[in-house]
Amino acid sequence: MFHINRWADAFVTITNDSPEALDCLKVMIPQIKAIPGELFGYSDSRRLEKLLREGAKMAGFSGESIEYAVRFITLVVEKNRFMHIDSILQKIEELFDRKNGMLAVTAESASEMDGTFKEELRRQIQDISGAVTVNLDTRLVPELLGGYRLRFCGFYVDASLKGQMEKMKADLAEAVLAAPRTEVYSNG
Repeated sequence: MFHINRWADAFVTITNDSPEALDCLKVMIPQIKAIPGELFGYSDSRRLEKLLREGAKMAGFSGESIEYAVRFITLVVEKNRFMHIDSILQKIEELFDRKNGMLAVTAESASEMDGTFKEELRRQIQDISGAVTVNLDTRLVPELLGGYRLRFCGFYVDASLKGQMEKMKADLAEAVLAAPRTEVYSNG
């Protein structure tokens, strides 16, 4: 069984929350994805080490950040887990954000949110969550009809008109199924 959280925790712990190591990792991943064919196993990971070190130095990274990122990626390749690297990276970013008091929130709405509403929403989320910073990413989703949906830290809040209508439809269907059945007789 593959555990994304364990891989992400390991990277964050070993790097001592180094943002430079995370940036180095982000630079290396697209370089590896550009290599044709699949990478896996011990021999591919060792050949990859040299390429990664050179690429990181050319990108301006130095010292421990290169070592952490190179060793992490080579281990991921060696253990045949590179196919999960995007999920691992996403979890690493979430852990870094949490440790730094930053909360990433996606807000979807049927129409464009005005600046005042966005700031009020950001402030309320910040007050409730205790986050130092709230990074609010807004998206336009016309099929919501009205209201908004929020996504953050694996939670989902649906305050949209479409969501309310779907809930009413489900409640009505449940009520109809739960109602006692009576026979209707017709004269004729």
